[in-house]
Amino acid sequence: MRNINQASLAGHRQSWSIASRAAIVSIIFAVAGNASAQDFNLSPPNAVDQKPAFAGQTRAPVINDSTQLISTVVAEGLENPWGMAELPDGGWLVTERPGRMRLVRPEGTVSEPIQGVPEVVAQGQGGLLDVAVRDDFNESRRVWWSFSQPRGAEGSATAVATGVLSADGAALSEVRVVFQQQPAWRSNYHFGSRLVFDRDGALFVTTGERGQQQLAQDVGTHLGKVIRINPDGGVAPGNPQIEGALPEIWSFGHRNMQAAALGPDGALWTIEHGPRGGDELNRPQPGKNYGWPIVTYGEAYSGAPIGEGITAQDGMEQPIYYWDPVIAPSGMAFYDGSMFPEWRGSILVGGLSSLSLVRLTLSAGRVTGEARYLEGTGRIRDVAVARDGSIMLLTDDGGQVLRLTRGS
Repeated sequence: MRNINQASLAGHRQSWSIASRAAIVSIIFAVAGNASAQDFNLSPPNAVDQKPAFAGQTRAPVINDSTQLISTVVAEGLENPWGMAELPDGGWLVTERPGRMRLVRPEGTVSEPIQGVPEVVAQGQGGLLDVAVRDDFNESRRVWWSFSQPRGAEGSATAVATGVLSADGAALSEVRVVFQQQPAWRSNYHFGSRLVFDRDGALFVTTGERGQQQLAQDVGTHLGKVIRINPDGGVAPGNPQIEGALPEIWSFGHRNMQAAALGPDGALWTIEHGPRGGDELNRPQPGKNYGWPIVTYGEAYSGAPIGEGITAQDGMEQPIYYWDPVIAPSGMAFYDGSMFPEWRGSILVGGLSSLSLVRLTLSAGRVTGEARYLEGTGRIRDVAVARDGSIMLLTDDGGQVLRLTRGS
């Protein structure tokens, strides 16, 4: 399996030409904030007999918001874009799941694939996933990315690599793998994976349980875990001591975390895919068990209960918030910009199945409201806040980089 081939190159030459024109189209979305206009809370749940553990844990009140958003296409023609990271000059590194990383320059031109990206397993949910840089990028030019790594007869595994981007943005050098999920597994499901640096300089890596539910509870594996490592490789100082656990593990009992961000409180927040119902917002604490698959606010795709069908058990943490039916969350950011001051502190989440940008308001660590924007735009794969306060989105199905700014 190669991460680039001549057929894919030929198929993308026309799209690169299209994508080189910045600000292709702008659409104004008038956002209604009442339940009659946004009736997502009226949809029947999948797990009809389940009840939240506390008030506001699900179906928070719809936010009354009349904000107008202008959506501008910055670039298009990408194939399943997955992750993005802003560079100091206003450009963006963007990954494509088939195995390509590109540079979207500030004016909207899209580079040819950056050379030096290692081979990926671009099957199922696997491929080239998240990408991240640190504040010292101008000096170091160093980039981190996660991907599904081929591991021969063992199958594949989520891995993290780092390399140095050339001054012209054309190639990566000094590439090396700094984390390999153990064990590898013969599955094309549930790789995770988001990358988040904490305030101490450690790197959080979210993983999935590869569709092997029971392994989320097995602390002798990295499957279904939040991982915390030194960005150069190895265990980060300050990790919890969990009996019998691999030392990189921060928390466990997770299903498939494709959304993560550092909150204003300095803590990691994650959102994971549930099964049929039960997408979860968590604030993972060191050494804690988040329950999957023993407790869940979802059910099997067949409609049958998962395990004993319970939603709570001693020693297992409750989600701060959950969705039933699901939004299929991917990508997450806390809004901290100046363009939408009334949104500061809100969580912004990409919705794959909800085809929307989801916003949550918080107070004292609880969700107080939810709104959905740009409904029908497409499968929103990633969300980021640009330095100018605008909001950046990737659409998985449309292959677009979008910029949201304030309307009149």
